[in-house]
Amino acid sequence: MPDEQFWSIGELAERAGATVKTVRFYSDRGLLPESARSGGGHRRYGPQALERLRLIRCLRALDLPLAQVQRVVEDAGGADRVLEDAVASRLRELGREVKAMRWREAALRLVGECPPAERADRLRLLGAVSTPPSTAPLARFWRGWLPPRMPARATAAFLEVAVPEPPDEPSPDQVLAFARLHAMTTAPCPAGRRPQPDVHRVGGADGASLLYAGLVEAFDLAGPHLRRARDPYPGEALDAYVAAYASAYGSRDTRTFRRLLATRLAAEPRLDRYWELTAVVRTPPSGVPEPTPGTADDWLRRALQRDNAAAA
Repeated sequence: MPDEQFWSIGELAERAGATVKTVRFYSDRGLLPESARSGGGHRRYGPQALERLRLIRCLRALDLPLAQVQRVVEDAGGADRVLEDAVASRLRELGREVKAMRWREAALRLVGECPPAERADRLRLLGAVSTPPSTAPLARFWRGWLPPRMPARATAAFLEVAVPEPPDEPSPDQVLAFARLHAMTTAPCPAGRRPQPDVHRVGGADGASLLYAGLVEAFDLAGPHLRRARDPYPGEALDAYVAAYASAYGSRDTRTFRRLLATRLAAEPRLDRYWELTAVVRTPPSGVPEPTPGTADDWLRRALQRDNAAAA
């Protein structure tokens, strides 16, 4: 290569519209190939270094980390694949960052707009929640509530409907509801409280699997009725609900069983506050709350009571 095609570090910086400090930084990290050295030992660069420098600056303008930039420029054979992976990774990171920023914005509005007497309590609630918020504490709560040794698939299916995901663009009310859910599920259980209601423990691990799989199905069937605000009534959803308990207990769906089930359900503890807060977290921008397992269970219990009353 003729001498006039070699550039000093200052000339390369000028051609690229960068600073000498920037060129030296990338050169020291081995990202810019040197074409030669001057008699005094100074670096000399050619057109390849100029192209590389322009590529590096474009990648850095996209906020790609230096380590990923280095993999892109050094992997000549798989540069496209490496670049795609790097861009996808950065997009995921940005998604998390944007979600965290929106959560913080809603949290700040929550604190700024509340009465002064409530601020200390809200700050305490918000300070206990990670940003962006994690659903792990809620999942741990339910794993303690669910029967032990329940099959993993049944557990995962129930957690999917029971644990609300924080919305990507939360309102202050949704931030507060999620923070209260976090506080509720991380608080120590009162002394003497059993982790599961008796009605869920009768059938053992196999019965629990049948029960929760059946309950998820019954909740799905009740969902459309809840969305249409229909009054509880006997039908397919109630039949699936009763069948879930009957299967777990090794019984049959009879009139006697329905009466006994209603009695047992009425005596069991409820998690009404959890489901009320979950409904707030899951309320879409339209303002119409999505059904939750709690609202579905309440609808089905009332349908069972109505069915028993009609048969009496």
